[in-house]
Amino acid sequence: MKILLTGANGYVGKRLLPELLNLGHEIVCCVRNKNRLGIDEATLAKITIWEVDFLDEIDLKNIPKNIDAAYYLIHSMRSKGESFEKLESQSAQNFNTYMDAIGIKQVVFLSGIINDSKLSKHLQSRSNVEQILYDGNFNLTVLRAGIIVGSGSSSFEIIRDLCEKLPVMITPKWVLTKTQPIAIRDVMQYLIGVLLRKDCYNDSFDIAGPDVLTYKEMLLLYSKTRGVKLWIWTLPVMTPKLSSYWLYFVTSTTYQLAVNLVDSMRIEVIAKDQRLQKILNIKPISYVEAIKQAFKKIEQNLVISSWKDSLSSSRSSDDLSGYIQVPVFGCLKDAQSIKVEHPELALDNIFSIGGQKGWYYGNWMWQIRGEMDKLFGGVGLRRGRTHPSIIYSGDSLDFWRVLFASRTEKRLLLFAEMKLPGEAWLEFRIDDENVLHQIATFRPKGLFGRLYWYSLVPFHYFIFGGMIRKIAGIK
Repeated sequence: MKILLTGANGYVGKRLLPELLNLGHEIVCCVRNKNRLGIDEATLAKITIWEVDFLDEIDLKNIPKNIDAAYYLIHSMRSKGESFEKLESQSAQNFNTYMDAIGIKQVVFLSGIINDSKLSKHLQSRSNVEQILYDGNFNLTVLRAGIIVGSGSSSFEIIRDLCEKLPVMITPKWVLTKTQPIAIRDVMQYLIGVLLRKDCYNDSFDIAGPDVLTYKEMLLLYSKTRGVKLWIWTLPVMTPKLSSYWLYFVTSTTYQLAVNLVDSMRIEVIAKDQRLQKILNIKPISYVEAIKQAFKKIEQNLVISSWKDSLSSSRSSDDLSGYIQVPVFGCLKDAQSIKVEHPELALDNIFSIGGQKGWYYGNWMWQIRGEMDKLFGGVGLRRGRTHPSIIYSGDSLDFWRVLFASRTEKRLLLFAEMKLPGEAWLEFRIDDENVLHQIATFRPKGLFGRLYWYSLVPFHYFIFGGMIRKIAGIK
């Protein structure tokens, strides 16, 4: 079967891709920028990539042919300024036009459970997209999921941050809202199970795990499962704005995502029926088992995807392909070079930088910079990295975004997503003569940008000098 996978570089899409390939399907991955797909070379050789932005003007010149089914996994909870509801509606309308031109049989749309007359902006947007897709010239199957629990999922990582950072919590009243979480493993089963099944055409199904829990119960069950002590007191009032700031400062979420999450968490999300569970003969695992499965992946470094690698964790919605060429003019630089005796060791150090391993020198100064960034609404160092030694273009790396990563070319290029009065790049490269080059480039915005750079020159002297020596293996 030939399948179109939209949102292929998202949390669910990156989980679904290997499952579909293992079943022998031919996959066309649909992404805005192929450099952000973030998968290994062996997988890249098995797929076809279609670069398209469903928010752009329709262009039918290079559309894929003979597609049997498509997954619609395009999703946004991060937009500010221009509402994400309008963007999601426009994307769905353009998607319908493309699918009509391709002549597709079925579209599978992953949405959220809708069982309240007064929906959050997020769930209302999902409902609107569902109605738009039903107008398309294809058979639609909608899977309405509860909170997805799995290694790297936003919900799981937020619960993990809260429980392992705060042994005592004073929480807002939305923690008493009921929800019905579902394991990412079960989401995969449902997504694959409905493919080209006529008894699933033109219908919407709720999918969820067996447990109906309040958010407070989810936090307490997580703590019990992990052997962590936790005490929770609930306040009768806590404004959505204050709740959003609380999530933002304690967890790895961005402020804008925290706002939308809090808005959604006030709405009860419980599955209305189990029709699809019976049709596909699926027995979902419990919330506690989902936590255990997630940690098996984490402990074995087998986390395939993380929400932190998506642009929803970025400081903006920019297409970062425009930053891959490091500018030359109007920039300030700190460039250092050093001969390395063991290039493979140096390369290992380059591709292991950040996250738990840190930045090799002056980590306390990096931590202070991360806390300052959070204070001004940035991402800070909270995102870490998905894998301790493997990294792909498009991944997040603390408060950087990976623009280019190639062990073959011995080069790693990072773009800063911290709050800055300008734009910053950090590049590591080992040349053919085994010389390690470390280049920090800053393109300031106005006088304040230049003052910012020059005020940090003394710190750069120690941080960048110490970092390149550590990467080279010099004590």
